[in-house]
Amino acid sequence: MSDVRLRLAIIGVGLIGGSLGLALKQKLGDEIYITGLCRTQRSMDNAVALGAVDYASPDLKRVVEDADIIFLSTPVLQIVPMIEKLLPYVKRGAILTDAGSTKQFIWEHLKTILPEGVWYVAGHPMTGRELSGVTAAKADLFKGKAYVIVEDTGAPPEIVEKLMSVLRLTEAKFVTLDIAKHDRCASVISHVPHVTAAALVTLLNRSGGDLESCIKLIGGGFKDTTRIASSNADMWADICMTNGEAIAANLRELQQILGEVIDSIEHKDRQAVHDYFAASKQRRDSLLEAVEKKFDPN
Repeated sequence: MSDVRLRLAIIGVGLIGGSLGLALKQKLGDEIYITGLCRTQRSMDNAVALGAVDYASPDLKRVVEDADIIFLSTPVLQIVPMIEKLLPYVKRGAILTDAGSTKQFIWEHLKTILPEGVWYVAGHPMTGRELSGVTAAKADLFKGKAYVIVEDTGAPPEIVEKLMSVLRLTEAKFVTLDIAKHDRCASVISHVPHVTAAALVTLLNRSGGDLESCIKLIGGGFKDTTRIASSNADMWADICMTNGEAIAANLRELQQILGEVIDSIEHKDRQAVHDYFAASKQRRDSLLEAVEKKFDPN
């Protein structure tokens, strides 16, 4: 491995971690050596066979001890405990980064335990699929998608740039936000939509004697609106526990909006209902047009 110029450890070689590995292997080939931590033998075999990692193991020390960059892609509540376990084996100068959907919770814990010379640069690739596991990974999963980098975690500019020089190979579109704003915005555009999609499925399940008939009518609208409800339950439970204040506040705002619509419908106020749909369509269309000029957030 004399040609290796970068060593990357991926903790959690699933959809996101596996896609990162595939993307970097595609661009760097033998110049990068990727190790991966997996929970099961099947996951390890799949990760190596698919080319997402060069070496997979359940042995944390062997996975991280030589790594220049450690990428954590586990459910949010597992990130801090995992870092606590791996810190004794991390070399000085290593960079820790992650794919966690919430940032403040993680940083509040990490800033008290990181040893001198080990850096954390918070990240959040705004991409995914309703499928999970390394077999769902794609080398182009990050391409054209927003990827948030939070720079206010104490890492010096040269460390951030070292990480960015690698992450840019994914062809993501990078956005810089402060930690608090990231969590608030993620709640609006990602976390609350997932809760809402799950609520629509729950509504279907509670349709009682109409359930079988409703199922026969399922078409594109229901499938499109609820697609993200098929996402990993562990991941989303952790997100709700670690960004609860923002999510709860936005759900209450959504509750108020729905209450206004209910009131308009019950009072047969067609104009108010029409205006609700018209304003939403106009805003969504203009947003998508603007967003497409920057990146694809879906």
